[in-house]
Amino acid sequence: MRLLLSNDDGIYALGIRTLANTLVAAGHQVTVVCPDGERSATGHGITLHDPIRADEVTGVFAPEIKAWACSGSPADCVKLGLGAVMDERPDFVLAGINHGPNLGTDVLYSGTVSAAMEGNMEGITSVAFSLSSYTSRAFQPAADFAVSLVAQLKDQRLPEGVMLSVNVPAVETQEIQGTKITRQGIRSYNETWEKRQDPRGRTYFWLAGEAIEDIEHVDAHNPHRPELPPTDVQMIQQNFITVTPLHYDWTCYEQVAALPEIAL
Repeated sequence: MRLLLSNDDGIYALGIRTLANTLVAAGHQVTVVCPDGERSATGHGITLHDPIRADEVTGVFAPEIKAWACSGSPADCVKLGLGAVMDERPDFVLAGINHGPNLGTDVLYSGTVSAAMEGNMEGITSVAFSLSSYTSRAFQPAADFAVSLVAQLKDQRLPEGVMLSVNVPAVETQEIQGTKITRQGIRSYNETWEKRQDPRGRTYFWLAGEAIEDIEHVDAHNPHRPELPPTDVQMIQQNFITVTPLHYDWTCYEQVAALPEIAL
């Protein structure tokens, strides 16, 4: 199958190299279009007021892989790949493997998820892959799962407008407990701003903080609420691969009928 790969960690990241080379070894035709440097937490921004530059990259991936480094965002990379680099429409758009988790509300900031969402918006089956550690370099179990998942999705396509966000625990393959279909949790942060001064005496700020691993929805104990699947944050802590379906329609349908009419 024809695959377009991107990420937000940049063209030289180990995650994208492991994913691309593993997919080629499995017999797929792979094109890579990635940012020329790290673009983590850039969300779904696109470049409108500056030119986008792209250079072909050699010597990083397996020889069969066509790879390009792009000056834009992850979403730009997918747009460029679909509109200017690939001669034929891909069967899948895959993003990652991100170096770090994309759990809960992380997906709102994630360039990796946004790259996959861009493919989804173009009507292409799309998946974002993330390794749930910022320090581990063990990307191979996630890449192997990507091969398996692509094979399964080939015959069982996702509904229109739906993509998957996959998080893989940073453990050895034999320690992975299986896979779980999950819902998006709420991953909040205790944020702090560090105030500093540069060598010229000018003040600048640096955002820091720690993740609050999971916050249950406010109606979690509502007896009238239908049974919900576990959250991605809960299951990754138990060493499951989490597979969370996402879509770009943010409408809160429960409130469309519940909100009172708004007058001018």
